[in-house]
This record gives sequence, structure tokens and C-alpha cells, in this order.
Amino acid sequence: MPAGGRGQAGGRAAPDEDGGPNGDGDAVDGAPDGVTPSGGEDEGVPSTPGGTAPVGGRDQAGDTATPDEDGKAGGDGAASAGDALGDGEGVPGAPGGAAPADGQDPAVPGEDGKAGDGPAEGGEAAQPSEVEAEIAAQRELRERIARRKAEKEGPIPAGAKLSGQAADLLAAVRAMEGGQAAPARPVAPEAAAPAVPAQNRPRAAAPAPATAPEAVAAVGAVLAEGGAPPTLAPQVTATLGERAGDALREDPWLLLSVPGVRPEQADGFARALLGDGCGPGDERRSAALVGWLLERATLRGHTALTFPAVRAALAERSVPDPDQALQHAISEGAVLVFQDGVEDAEGDTEDEAADGADGGDDGPAVPVLLGLDRYALAEESLADGLARLVKTAQGASWDEAAAQAPSPSAAELIRAVAGHGLVVHTGGEAARAEPVALAEAVRTLGLRPVVAAHSENGRRRLGAGAATVAGLLSGTEGPGRDADGALDLDLLVVLDAPQLDVETATVLVESLPDGARLVLSGDPGVLWSAGAGRVFADLLAARVCPQIASRTPDPGPLGELVSGIGIGELNQVEAPGKEIVIVPVRDAGEAVHRTVQLVADSVPRAIGVPSGQTQVITVGHGGAVGTRALNTALKERLNPGPGRFGGFDPDDRVAYVPAPGRTLTGSVVSADAEGLRLDCDGVPVVVPRELVESVVRHGWALTAHQAAGMRWPAAVVVLPGDAAQGLNRPWVYTAFGRGERHLSVVHGVDQALAQAVAGVPAAERTTRLRTLLEALVTPAV
Repeated sequence: MPAGGRGQAGGRAAPDEDGGPNGDGDAVDGAPDGVTPSGGEDEGVPSTPGGTAPVGGRDQAGDTATPDEDGKAGGDGAASAGDALGDGEGVPGAPGGAAPADGQDPAVPGEDGKAGDGPAEGGEAAQPSEVEAEIAAQRELRERIARRKAEKEGPIPAGAKLSGQAADLLAAVRAMEGGQAAPARPVAPEAAAPAVPAQNRPRAAAPAPATAPEAVAAVGAVLAEGGAPPTLAPQVTATLGERAGDALREDPWLLLSVPGVRPEQADGFARALLGDGCGPGDERRSAALVGWLLERATLRGHTALTFPAVRAALAERSVPDPDQALQHAISEGAVLVFQDGVEDAEGDTEDEAADGADGGDDGPAVPVLLGLDRYALAEESLADGLARLVKTAQGASWDEAAAQAPSPSAAELIRAVAGHGLVVHTGGEAARAEPVALAEAVRTLGLRPVVAAHSENGRRRLGAGAATVAGLLSGTEGPGRDADGALDLDLLVVLDAPQLDVETATVLVESLPDGARLVLSGDPGVLWSAGAGRVFADLLAARVCPQIASRTPDPGPLGELVSGIGIGELNQVEAPGKEIVIVPVRDAGEAVHRTVQLVADSVPRAIGVPSGQTQVITVGHGGAVGTRALNTALKERLNPGPGRFGGFDPDDRVAYVPAPGRTLTGSVVSADAEGLRLDCDGVPVVVPRELVESVVRHGWALTAHQAAGMRWPAAVVVLPGDAAQGLNRPWVYTAFGRGERHLSVVHGVDQALAQAVAGVPAAERTTRLRTLLEALVTPAV
């Protein structure tokens, strides 16, 4: 079951969607006394969380992007069309009067993956937080990917040997490519790749480029005519371009491409502009809906959806002929069609392929998929790049270095990397020492290794010389680039690899020179990436390279507890040093009270970990025990103040989200005319005033998605009683593994915790990477 603010299908939706009211959870009876807080209250039970209860206040759509959300789509994929294609909240004041969920932004690859909270209150447009220089660097890399793809003699086939309705869909694509059917509507600009923080200089987020006032005014007039708030004009103009006003008059459903707008709002806007000239079967409406559905799916981690799933979702939206609607959307270029791997499916016939497109029960093993070109290019380029590394690496003998390795698992990893250009390494926190040992061994051989982590927190734990993935790509960290624009290295080791979304992974792999070696290392049990895709899991499933499973267990009671969760067992663990404490609670109010008590008093006094080194992790942003409520209570106790810097005071702990899916933790230093000054794990950051509200939140409490890839000396995991249905094994595994020395569990979910660990895996995500890899690379023996 998903927990923690992550969406039912992967959690990337509104960072702010509130969970339902927190119910009472049964306390854990009969446990020995634990940490005792001041005032004589029983703080908790040193023990395991065996009989736990569900959590409450979780974001229905999850947590990934804004400081309000986790880095997302965390691993829950939608299990059904309704789940994968669920509706998001609308924009405040948008047509139809629906209010948006905080931070929900379909333009981002994950509901949790937004850099902002969407339109501000009153319909004001949220400003992007990427730095212009970083955007330019990422754009240059993406253009290089496209050029490389175009230069390939044998591009990856998408849809070869289709028949029946699948062939009809492909024919529509071919017609569009041949110029027989030009796109009838403008395409929303491609979102920039995740921005990256500067390592050694103050970083300032740049506001969006100014838009001509006349264009904004023209859009505002059209919006007002259609019953939408004119205050949305800047955001609409930024999405649709300078001629947005004319485009909206011609096709009012283009409003759906604006983050946060829902179909019913776009329908109301279209009716106001077109009157009787529109209906549920309007081709403009169907094309916009298909794009919106696929964008919504990416918020839950999918890079594509099956034909039947999209068709069913269109039918639910009252489209009278979903098949015809899909044909039209394909001919317009709003969606691409794929049937990867069909060449290898034995026994397929034309009738079987047609049945597969129709969604019949007896369809072929290879489904017809629909996707957006942005993610199609990313997955195909990533598969190409990984295959290139596999084929261009020169085998070597590093037996002497392996013999000096600090552990058998490290030695095995060194031997595997010596003979292969791509290696996957799996293991827990203790296993991180093995790829670090690999890098040291390679350095003694005269080669140039680089070790990169997902977060600043992870980089700091690796010590001097490590980089972050974002810093490596931006050039602010690492070795820089050679004359050809590739990273100047021989070996790249990426830790926390499950947090790589498909777009970031693509840019990273395309940045490696021919002959370089790549090691992706991580724990397969944690929540998946905030952005779309499941790169690490797909690579494991494809088995196209050596996979080295560490035999180094995580030590102590915490290691024993988390290891058991990884295999579906919530075991009783002896914790003589109060490494694990269970604090039973009955309701939301008590959960908040106990959490504050633990952080402010009990953990510092009984465990010796200061409040500033204790991280609270909860299931979502909204609700009575979400991050907002907990951060409010924690600030009042730990750092009270008037919030004179846009709601913040010096020494406030914060979560800063510079780009979708990336959360930096830190503290407020000061504020001046330039903006809010932060210290994010030793990196100075300046956030302009106009961006503070959308990209900075208080950070005493985070969601599990935000916390993935980071660790603290102590963690307090809050499980209120109304989110049992949202818990799953990856969420529990991730949350419980964030503490290095101590874990307190504020427990109000009764038996739901054990049930989630035992039987609720993460929902799948629909992706193409595994099939593409299997077609390009011979499986490793």
C-alpha cells in the first residue's frame, strides 16, 4: 500500500491534497516501557512495530515535486485505467470553479514532482524555479540526444509488424509523419529537464522570461469571455505561447494543457466560447483529452499506457467513439503508438494483434501502447545509450585490485566492472561501501572514477570527492566535460539509482563517452523515482548486464527490522539501546502531540540526538497529521517566530525544491533584497522573493518520497489512523530506513502496517525500457 503522500498510483499529484479525517488507531498493548517524555508521559515502547495501524492525512495523489510533495510517483503505478488516469484537482478559479490541489501540475513527470504548487491563490501563475544557465545546459544535452538519435542508422523500431487495429493506428502515425495530416493544434512546450543546484556558489533561481503584456492581455480577454479568471493569463501564455489568445479561440480545449486545469473546466470554457458548436465528440476535445490523460499518467510514473486503458478512460469522459478519437489524436501528433517486441512474440497472427488493440481477453503478450513523444524519445535514447556502453567497453583484468577489496561483495563488483561496461549493484545502506571501494580500486589503476549520489544529503554521507547527479550534469561538480561534450571520466558510479527517472537517466547516459563504464547501485526495495519511469527496476528485469547483489547486511536492530520488511516480514526486534521505539496513539491530535514531544524532548534526552538531526516522516502533506500540520506544530515548539521572511525565520528547517522530483533540506540563514538565503547541506542557495512561496516549505516533517535517498541520525515516522489503505511495503521500507541510529514510530494504524508489509507491493508502472533493452542487448548469462 502506498503511504506517505504518494499517489495511489505513484504519488505525484498535488503536494497538498489532504487525506481524509484522521481516525483513531488502536494502541499497541503490553509493550515494555520506552522513552519517557517530560511531564511523566509514556513516550513509547522500545520494540518493533508489530501490530500497527494505518496512516492518515496522506495525499491521495502522492508526493513528488514541490516542497510540498515527495519526489514521486514513487513506485505506485496505477493498477487500472481509473487509477493510472485519475483526475487531479483543478486550478483555483479555473473554469468550473474547481479548486486545485496544492502543487498539482500535470506538466511535471509526477504528481509529486512539481517545482511549485501550481497556480497561486487567486489564479496567479506559479513561477518556475530553474536557473536560466542550467536550463540552457540541459537543453543543449537534450538537443544532442535528438541529434544522436537522428544519426543512428538503425533506429529502434516502434510498431513494426503491426496488424489489425494496431496497424491502423500506426498508419495514422505514418500519414502524419509524411505530411498528409499536419498537427491542427500547437504543442505545449517541452518541459525542461530537472534543474541542478550549484555546489560551490550561491544559487539563485531565475524567474520566468517576461511575456509581452499585450499577449497576456489578449489571453486575459479570451479567458474572461469563456468564464475563466483572467488572472490565469500569464500561465496560459507561458504554456501556449504569444499567440495563445488566438489559439484558444480556435481550440478552447487547449486550456487542458495548462497545469492544474481539469476536463470539466475546459469543457465549460469551450461551451462559453463555442456555444452549440461543440460537444463531447468534438475532435479538438478528444485530442486534448488524450494528451491530458497521458500527462496525468506520467504523474503516476507511467511513460506509456495500453490502448484499452486510454480507450476506457475516454469512454468515461463521455467521448462517443473512443477508437475514432484515438485515430484522430494520433494523426494530429498528440500521441504516438508502439508495439515494442512484437517481432519476438511467437505465434502472433493478424487476428491476435487486432484483438490486442481491442483489449480482448485473449490478446497477444505484446500490448499496443500509447505515449507522448517526450517520454518515447527519452526511453529509446536511454536504451540506445545503455546498449552503446555495453558494446563499447573493453574487457580488462582487475584481479589484483579485487584481491585487495575490503569485502567479498566488493571484490565481486570489481571483477564484474572490469569485464563489462554496464553493471547493476543492489544492496542496503551498508552496501554503499562496495561501489565506493570499487572507485578507489579503479583510481589506483590510473583510471578516472566519479561517484554520484541522488541528493546533497547522500553526497555528504559519501565524503569528499563525491558529487550529486544534478551537479555532475550541470558542471558545478565532478570532472567537467571533454572536447566532445562528454563527461571526462572512465567510470561513473551512481548511488540511489532507483531515484533516477527516465529523463534524468537519459541525459546522464548520453553524457558518457564510448568505452566508459557505468555502475547503477541502489536498494530495489525503496520507493521509485519522482519522475516518470522505473529505470533501475526495468534494468534489473531486462537482465542485460551483470547484477551483483551485496551480501553485506545492514547492522543492528534497525538493519534487522528493515531487512525483514524488504522480504515482507514485520519482525519483533530486540532493541536494548532503544534503537526502535513504538509510540501508540489514538487520534490525530495525540499523534501530533507525541511527534513534537519526541523531536523536542524525548529523542534528544534519551537517545542523545539533537532535534536538528531528527527527521519526521509522514504520509502526506495535507490532513490533520500531514507535513503542514506537523511543521506548524514543530516550528511553534522548536523555533517560534513571526515568519518575517515570507513566513520563515532564521534557523527554520526547510525543504527546497529547485526542480520536479528534487528536494534539498536545509535551514534559513537570512533574507535580503535578493531573496531568501538558505544553507542546504553546506550549499548556499538564494531563492528569489517571488519564488519562495512556491518552492520552499518548512522541513521538520517530510514525506517518504521527499526523504528517499537521505538519512539522518534519528527518524520519527508518523502513521496516523486514517491512511491504512495508503500503506505499502516500499513506503514502509523507505520510511523506516531513514534513521541511522534511532527510529520512533508514532503508531495509530493497528494491524494495517503488518498487512501492508506482508502483502501490498508497489503497483506497476507501464514503461517501454525493458522491452527496448531486450531487443538491443543480448541477455547477460
